[in-house]
Amino acid sequence: MKYIIIGLGNYGHVLAEELSALGHEVIGADISPARVDSLKDKIATAFVINATDEHALAILPLNTVDVVIVAIGENFGASIRVVALLKQYKVKHIYARAIDAVHRSVLEAFELERILTPEEDAARGLVRRLEFGADMETFRIAPDYYVVKFTVPEKFVGYYVNELNLDKEFGLKMLALKRAEVLKNCLGISFTEHNVVNEFTENDQIQAGDQLVCYGRYRDFRKFWKAL
Repeated sequence: MKYIIIGLGNYGHVLAEELSALGHEVIGADISPARVDSLKDKIATAFVINATDEHALAILPLNTVDVVIVAIGENFGASIRVVALLKQYKVKHIYARAIDAVHRSVLEAFELERILTPEEDAARGLVRRLEFGADMETFRIAPDYYVVKFTVPEKFVGYYVNELNLDKEFGLKMLALKRAEVLKNCLGISFTEHNVVNEFTENDQIQAGDQLVCYGRYRDFRKFWKAL
């Protein structure tokens, strides 16, 4: 795929470098020559331009790439202006970084394809890692709705699946249960594999190492984690 990343600060730099390393064609743009210079050998092309200038922005092949990502964060005015210009140029697929709730609210008015909140997501991810360990994965599907996969707490072990009542007690919908199974490879080395359990019997109990996949609002997950 082809991407344009506008804003090559810490966030945009890593984004550009990682996408390029995965084999995507990345075009970078920033007002800072030093930032552009640090990436010029790692991505397809990099431009030193002031993206808030509509004539300078027009230099970029805006309508021949798959996604344009506005990675500007700290300069609120520049971020909004660049997004407005991209909409004026009828760019179809725009992602934009928001650094706080106000920034995100303004960006939402543009009806963008995706609003990125890396600082917020990173902070929440760190809290989950500190509180519950690393064995938890989250996927954000709306501003306040997540799908979360986590290893069952020790206190759940031995409960029947239909006794959990996550929906009634916490407003969380259980989408799947993944059961841990210890297997051996061709060298006789043991490893753990998790497989989805599609059907539950009345006597099916939660086992140590099982993983739950649940859907719900972030505040309900927070209430659930606090109750544990």
